[in-house]
Amino acid sequence: MYKNFFKRLIDVWLSIFAVLILFPFILILIVILFLTNAGTPFFFQLRPGKGGKPFKLIKFKTMNDTKDKEGNLLPDAGRITHLGRIIRNTSLDEIPQLLNVIKGDMSLVGPRPLLTEYMPLYNANQKKRHDVRPGITGWAQVNGRNLINWGQKFEYDVWYTSHLTFWLDVKIVWMTFAKVFKREGISHKGHVTMHKFKGDNI
Repeated sequence: MYKNFFKRLIDVWLSIFAVLILFPFILILIVILFLTNAGTPFFFQLRPGKGGKPFKLIKFKTMNDTKDKEGNLLPDAGRITHLGRIIRNTSLDEIPQLLNVIKGDMSLVGPRPLLTEYMPLYNANQKKRHDVRPGITGWAQVNGRNLINWGQKFEYDVWYTSHLTFWLDVKIVWMTFAKVFKREGISHKGHVTMHKFKGDNI
């Protein structure tokens, strides 16, 4: 019962409450990013949701669009802005995803929505991470986040889908606040973001 109706109800009410409480801060951050990111404070990208159905993820933009001579975007480390690094290190870039939760694309807790290009690379077990709505935070995030490898990350994601309970979600939220406060697991060994998933050879 919790996995469906009550989890969704809690997601909506808590997300609306958080948006209302944080609204002044969100507005200030939007204005600052609008001025520093050439009028584009948000980053949008298609990600697979429950059942693999794509949705448009929204985050605060932390990188510029600088390209090389061939017109290709520079690596993440060469595009992240000074303000963007601060926002990413404090996980503030995830705040706009509260709107995704309210819309029903995401949950507060669940496997993180990854790139759509990874979908054909999943094995049968890894695909189970899409049995539930993706989350702003999840079991993998509080157990290493970007410091663990893809195999471990998927194991945590799949374990969550089959052990989902109200109290597990409460535990994950509580652990998330602790991780954010300590700024743990944000980057993966010398990378600004997690290196790309290339299939079972991880």
